[in-house]
Amino acid sequence: MSIDADDLVALVRNYNPKTDEAKLRAAYDYGERMHEGQTRHSGEPYFTHPVAVAAILTEMHLDDATIITALLHDTIEDTRSTYSEISGYFGKEVAELVDGVTKLTNLQLSSTETKQAENFRKLFIAMSKDLRVILVKLADRLHNMRTIKSMRPEKQVQKARETMDIYAPLAGRMGMQWMRDELEDLSFRVLNPEGRNSILRRFITLQRETGDVVQKITGDMRKELEKAGIEADVYGRAKKPYSIWRKMQEKDQGFSRLSDIYGFRVITRSEADCYGVLGAIHQRWRAVPGRFKDYISQPKSNGYRSIHTTVSGRDGKRVEIQIRTREMHEVAEAGVAAHWAYRDGQRAENPFAVDPAEWIAGLTERIESAEDHDEFLEHVKMEMYSDQVFCFTPKGEVVKLPRGATPLDFAYAIHTRIGDSCVGAKVDGIRVPLWTRLKNGQSVEIITAEGQRPQATWIDIVATGRAKAAIRRSLRDEDRERFVKLGKELTRVAFEHVGKRATEKALSTAARHMGLSDSHELLAQIGSAELTARDVISTLYPDLAYRPGEEIDSAHAVVGLEREQGFQRAPCCQPVPGERIVGITFRGKGVIIHTIDCAALEEYEEQPGRWVDLRWHSGQHQPAYDVSLDLTISNDAGVLGRLCTQIGEQGANISDLRFLDRKPDFYRLIVDIDLRDIEHLHAVMLALEADSDVAAISRHRDPARKVHMAGAKG
Repeated sequence: MSIDADDLVALVRNYNPKTDEAKLRAAYDYGERMHEGQTRHSGEPYFTHPVAVAAILTEMHLDDATIITALLHDTIEDTRSTYSEISGYFGKEVAELVDGVTKLTNLQLSSTETKQAENFRKLFIAMSKDLRVILVKLADRLHNMRTIKSMRPEKQVQKARETMDIYAPLAGRMGMQWMRDELEDLSFRVLNPEGRNSILRRFITLQRETGDVVQKITGDMRKELEKAGIEADVYGRAKKPYSIWRKMQEKDQGFSRLSDIYGFRVITRSEADCYGVLGAIHQRWRAVPGRFKDYISQPKSNGYRSIHTTVSGRDGKRVEIQIRTREMHEVAEAGVAAHWAYRDGQRAENPFAVDPAEWIAGLTERIESAEDHDEFLEHVKMEMYSDQVFCFTPKGEVVKLPRGATPLDFAYAIHTRIGDSCVGAKVDGIRVPLWTRLKNGQSVEIITAEGQRPQATWIDIVATGRAKAAIRRSLRDEDRERFVKLGKELTRVAFEHVGKRATEKALSTAARHMGLSDSHELLAQIGSAELTARDVISTLYPDLAYRPGEEIDSAHAVVGLEREQGFQRAPCCQPVPGERIVGITFRGKGVIIHTIDCAALEEYEEQPGRWVDLRWHSGQHQPAYDVSLDLTISNDAGVLGRLCTQIGEQGANISDLRFLDRKPDFYRLIVDIDLRDIEHLHAVMLALEADSDVAAISRHRDPARKVHMAGAKG
């Protein structure tokens, strides 16, 4: 069903009568105009998608800026619209949000480990700037998942996997459980349709046998609350198929033995009533031991407050109940987004809504302590997927930890010094091994000793990224002096090899250029093999580090090809080492490699079987890669000769030169030069651009040469 501008304005006005209607309509008209002529995979006009995303965000009662961003979120990427134009029409706040969503869209979150870690960093940077960027992105993904059937099957699987791994846990971490449930279930429908259908079939059979259980139990609960004189709303529902499937896998139980397939919610008028409801329910039904959680007295970090209990209901069936006030319920539904929500026409000052800036600062502080890609990725996933346990210090202070945490994690959560010197722990007064998994509500006492240092085996015991990072740092510091000594010797030999001395000034300069704190850190990393002395020489003396005898043969310059598989560089984009590349297979021609942003790749979008994931070899390449430069230079005596000399001085060879235009004052020409890699290209272009007789310089790409290549059939 398409939503027009009037419908959208009405949806916003329902919760925010003071909305800027003119601005909303202007954004609707602008987005519709920009996307005119574009269609989705389903054949519908493309603009139906941004409008649907905006409608999802109105359900969360979000502010005008977020709704307008949703309408425009694909304009910078997919249309002729620009940041400055959006800023001019709708203000800097909206332009920043749209730009943030565009950058997120370009992140490949499900790519290789190193790339994924880097992109997660970018994701958290975007979140730290403005969390609304993520809210729009989540709504965008939700609508795409709702309409995924029109995509190619392999694309459906890729999107569903990415949603299950990244977007659903992120929605859950932000407190939007309803969105997490729906994203997971939509992904489940793609990834395991038979599993989902089997759950649905069993539900139908169960309803036939027992009748409408939800209606019966809600009726029973309402009667009990009336008897207790408590005014509250009671709701019940069957849980989503994926939620049931996951519990079946976790508990290794069949559907018939599974409890908690129905969930019930009681919304009260006050916090005191929450505990009154709990008492009434526990008096009427038997509570299941170990299934009680009080998130009102101990809220989750995203602001979530509720009482959870499980009781044995009708026929001994277990029933899970959540009890909360109306304000707590709004935060439970909207999570961190409750900060921007409107209620009764006003920005809702919900006392339970967590400040997004504080929430993201806490999250990123914990995550950014990670020092390498693996550690960072491990920490991100731990933060996003973890449920929490609450433990107490002997003085009664609460320490929040992820499920699976140990006394060592507890020690490091208090202070790094306590963790480093930990020799034992008592849980509820009893001495326990350090690898014991902590449970909710336990009191933990850490025993320390002077002179104790972290052990290498601790890395496998702890569950939190903070503890892992602290242990690794301590182990590194212990070995540091040994590494510095070794690094000093390795550097001395390497520098003497190229006729230089490894002075303190040289090492400090190299450390600064390599982003390290000082020469001590540089030597330690060389001694621990994180860097090589050759890296330092390459930084300070690139010409000395370059040795023709050690070059990579251009025939073996690409990594990712099958044995004996040949490749050619696409003449349309002329990829060079250092650029991101992708291969397209051609029968009889092997693989043609393109830069990742080459326009020619659009022709192969519907042929994913021909794409090959490639990268350049990381070593030193031969100067054998021709690149065309478009130069505009002054028509004066000696200018062309001088520029040719400059190119030669940069170690590049001119293979061809042709004039495009000769004017009395300027010449425009194409120069083909042979280069080693992208850095070599930048060095040549920089040297030429600095010459006062060069009016313009750019890399020349010839789309016409693409057509010849595309003629070959795969």
